[in-house]
Amino acid sequence: MFEVLVYLYENYWRPDACPEPKQLSRKLSAVGFEPEEIQDALRWLDGLAHSAEACTGTPVQGSMRIYTEDESETLGETSIGFIAFLESAGVLPAPMREMVIDRAMAVGSGPVDLDDLKIIVLMVFWSLGEEPDALILDELFVDAEDRLIH
Repeated sequence: MFEVLVYLYENYWRPDACPEPKQLSRKLSAVGFEPEEIQDALRWLDGLAHSAEACTGTPVQGSMRIYTEDESETLGETSIGFIAFLESAGVLPAPMREMVIDRAMAVGSGPVDLDDLKIIVLMVFWSLGEEPDALILDELFVDAEDRLIH
């Protein structure tokens, strides 16, 4: 499913640039994605669209997110730490954080791999028509072992 999401991000700059689900499914199939993988991704994207519609309100300054037991198990320590990092950097406001958590929970298996969580974060930005700044894109795309320390 994550390969399909990356393909969509790379080929459609905004969600509204994507064709309707039936046509998109045919295009993805023609590219070589498996039908089950396509259906999982389309279902996940439908949930993302609903989350994006509900993503309103202003972040509460100084609030703290308490994760449920299910969320902690599904996300895992590494993913929760990455979400906290993005929040503390000021690039993931509370409504977007909730979208990330919702979509990570929709994946259903845990703990969520950090690379998969990064794709989820990227897709949340994409769904809202926002481009993460260059430093965040670097964090989302460059592996830690590939970074040069100056």
